Amino acid sequence: MLWVKAFHIISIVCWFAGIFYLPRLFVYHAMAEDQTTREHFKIMERKLYRFMSMFAVTSVILGAWLLSYNWDYYWSSIWFIIKLLLVLGLIAYHLSCGHYVKKLAQDSDRHGHIFYRWFNELPVLILFAVVILVVVKPFA
Repeated sequence: MLWVKAFHIISIVCWFAGIFYLPRLFVYHAMAEDQTTREHFKIMERKLYRFMSMFAVTSVILGAWLLSYNWDYYWSSIWFIIKLLLVLGLIAYHLSCGHYVKKLAQDSDRHGHIFYRWFNELPVLILFAVVILVVVKPFA
């Protein structure tokens, strides 16, 4: 179980690295003045999204594996249910990043850099909440 937990944490760290950096690329992409620069951002965004998607899938699979060790405990814990809802929100955020990667690649996105600066903050809040729920286990 400790090996599964270790690789789950590693996967989460890698996933969040992408979750934090990709929207920052969106900010720079939205601010880019010339087409050559935008084309470079398109490549970076596409590659980073693929990278972080592998770790998103790995995080979910390993998390489900950990869940299987003590199914009854987790499903009876309010902190875990809240954490699971936040993870579902993070998955939705991840998928919306993929949507923006496609829109930016097609030059059809109309959001400005200020939108993406705010968009970039949401996963920070989710990370704080999930770590507190897992470590402190309020509502237990």
